[in-house]
Amino acid sequence: MARFRNSKKKGFVKSFVKKKQPTVDHITGDKIPKSFVFSRGKLPGPLRQLEMDLRKLMLPHTALNLKEKKRNNLKDFLNVAGPMGVTHFLMLSKTESAPYLRVARTPQGPTLTFKIHEYSLAVDVAQSQLRPRCPQDLFKTSPLIVLSGFGTGDQHLKLTTIMFQNIFPAIDINTVKLSTCQRIVLLNYNKDTKLIDFRHYSIRLQPVGVSRRLRKFVQSHQVPDLRSLQDVSDFVTKAGYGSESEADDEAATVTLVSDLGRVNRASTKSAVKLQEIGPRMTLQLIKVEEGLCSGSIIFSEYGMCIFYMFCFHFCIREGLLSL
Repeated sequence: MARFRNSKKKGFVKSFVKKKQPTVDHITGDKIPKSFVFSRGKLPGPLRQLEMDLRKLMLPHTALNLKEKKRNNLKDFLNVAGPMGVTHFLMLSKTESAPYLRVARTPQGPTLTFKIHEYSLAVDVAQSQLRPRCPQDLFKTSPLIVLSGFGTGDQHLKLTTIMFQNIFPAIDINTVKLSTCQRIVLLNYNKDTKLIDFRHYSIRLQPVGVSRRLRKFVQSHQVPDLRSLQDVSDFVTKAGYGSESEADDEAATVTLVSDLGRVNRASTKSAVKLQEIGPRMTLQLIKVEEGLCSGSIIFSEYGMCIFYMFCFHFCIREGLLSL
């Protein structure tokens, strides 16, 4: 008896190969720093969400979906960090008194322990804004890092500066593309209170002298509703919601050297706008350990120890000093 052939043809399925992230910057030749963000011990719900916000902040060179288990210890993460090229650990923990954030360099340390006095999640920051802005392509490139108030001459602040500068990839101002500068991380140190304000902003440019109505018209691909207008010029000059340009601050304007998007053109002035996207933290450096969450305590907020010799050897190991 003849067999009936199946009339449905199997479609061609193209194999998907995940693109590997580069480990070395093709411009500067430096190793790209990568990080793990995980918890030590049990965390409450808000701190667990803060952990996810920190992972999103460290994108794209971090493990966003890092799986954690109760039986995992620090050695387990360290064994995986080597083959994957992970250079830094960000660890959240919670005690009865306060939550803590530890920033460590792998595999030999040092480890900086910060006490979290206050924090706000990214969703809380977005809910406090009238028009929150957080597009998905915002996290395709690493953020810029800006440190303020750390030049007091204290050795533990110099070590903090070096640690945070090395967490994110270095940039070359001569070859960097403006389209990759989408976010900025700001750390401001108050020498009076000894607290560090940790902020995370998105960067956007707006052309100077162009009304908001025209900007939205150029950026969007929709035809505006002109039924209630007598002339096209009324659309440009009409006052009302979103029609007048915002006040431009001369100190916050730059002249572009290349085109950026559909609105910002080269050789024209654009206003730099920062909008906070979170998370937000208020930190205090309380301890510096020589090794990876171990070793001698070389700085403590509650008692100074021998510190200058360690900073000297650390700078030599990082290539910042030469004998």
